[in-house]
Amino acid sequence: MWISLRDGTKRAIFFVVAGLISVVNSEDPYRFFTWNVTYGDIYPLGVRQQGILINGQFPGPDINSVTNDNLIVNVYNSLPEPFLISWNGIQQRRNSWEDGVYGTNCPIPPGKNFTYVMQVKDQIGSFFYFPSLAFHKAAGGFGGIKILSRPLIPVPFPDPSGDYTVLIGDWYKANHSTLKIILDRGHKLPFPDGILINGRGPKGISFTVEQGKTYRFRISNVGLQNSLNFRIQGHKLKLVEVEGTHTMQTTYSSLDVHVGQSYSVLVTADQPAQDYYIVASTRFTTSILTGTAILRYSISAGPVKGPPPGGPTIQIDWSLNQARSIRTNLTASGPRPNPQGSYHYGLINTTRTIILGNSAGTVNGKQRYAVNSVSFIPADTPLKLADHFKIGGVFRLGSISDKPPHRSMYLDTSVMAADFHAFVEIVFHNKENIVQSWHFDGHSFFVVGMDGGEWTPARRGQYNLKDAVARCTIQVYPRSWTAIYVGLDNVGMWNLRSEFWARQYLGQQFYMRVYTPVESTRDENPIPGNALLCGRASGGHTRPL
Repeated sequence: MWISLRDGTKRAIFFVVAGLISVVNSEDPYRFFTWNVTYGDIYPLGVRQQGILINGQFPGPDINSVTNDNLIVNVYNSLPEPFLISWNGIQQRRNSWEDGVYGTNCPIPPGKNFTYVMQVKDQIGSFFYFPSLAFHKAAGGFGGIKILSRPLIPVPFPDPSGDYTVLIGDWYKANHSTLKIILDRGHKLPFPDGILINGRGPKGISFTVEQGKTYRFRISNVGLQNSLNFRIQGHKLKLVEVEGTHTMQTTYSSLDVHVGQSYSVLVTADQPAQDYYIVASTRFTTSILTGTAILRYSISAGPVKGPPPGGPTIQIDWSLNQARSIRTNLTASGPRPNPQGSYHYGLINTTRTIILGNSAGTVNGKQRYAVNSVSFIPADTPLKLADHFKIGGVFRLGSISDKPPHRSMYLDTSVMAADFHAFVEIVFHNKENIVQSWHFDGHSFFVVGMDGGEWTPARRGQYNLKDAVARCTIQVYPRSWTAIYVGLDNVGMWNLRSEFWARQYLGQQFYMRVYTPVESTRDENPIPGNALLCGRASGGHTRPL
């Protein structure tokens, strides 16, 4: 609901109604949200910090929705600086205008508001939102997104007795502005100070369950750089969904959740009634950071006992084998990727192979990160607006190559050209000694293969071409590769980025322009009437209201 009818809100309502007439399916319900974004004092690790609050909350409120719902999110920026929110995993079908990253949207100015109008078209599952500008993600401003199946669409498991959002992530005691200064001066960030679960430090939050009942936990790693292992003392995790895909219901004792990823698990309260540790701990790090919460039985006989249960630490093979075991449930109903009109992605010929290599280095004496040797620098105008208004000199198609070139790192506003409806193979090649994590806005892709060593065309022989999981964020292990198939069936300007946020901030990202020469509302929505215009697009005209 709308909070008030100030002038800004009246304008927002006017724009929303106008937008709904042209881009929202009148047969699908819509949900209204009004958010006020402010700074406030938070103490997640016992130290006073400046956090980003949404309606006074840290983390922000959940978005609860159903497949095909239209979400109308009116965001008031009460910060003293520009602000944007992006929607991790929401595909924004035909609608990159609402993606919420600087390559597609002008920031919301201080003291102003912007209304996002988007539809969760043909999606189910667990996702999250986060602030995408500057280094705001290190201050909060994130929250969970739940998209339930329509009532008549069967779900491959009984309705759980409860549905919990669990946001895990590494955290610094320093304010985000201090971390940003470190990066701007060309230095690497130090090791984080702790792990948060739903914005709280050790044992700072609890989830109540009743004995004998089963609950759904939607786990998202909203942190900055560390893969985390998630586990619940004495309980098993039955995986049922990954970023919008119903999975084979495999049971795990613990689950690796890499940066930017989301998983849904079912947990049955089948142990003696007491309190149990919920644990998230760092993976592949020399020093292990551990965050805890409490699973509390409603008739608990007592507090948690002993130390938190240990989990895997530096074992890469363990994590790789777990990742390979995650498969799509082919018998489940519900939305799923449908490239070229076929669910049999393994029978579709790919038309292009793109190999992406991540690297770290220095440019002009400052720390930078790159994809295929290009370290991305933002333009003075959002790329989507420059493309729409045909403003020259903002970006250059082909400014990033399809394969890692044999040259040193350099700065550019990297944009890759791609054809609408192309079905492509992308290989993420990681020659560094870190676990990398990659996200592709606007799309869900099939994870067909991953392994150690060098990728060659011969590796295609070990691809999973039957039931690979479809998702939007994927890890790449040290000195390893991961291959995906993706149907580029969504026109727009789409961000492909490292989810290691310091790396993304210092250049490890680029945009893919999925293009069709036929300008039709069948393929892409017109520019929103309330679109913010900035940079060289200032003074332009959106569509008539």
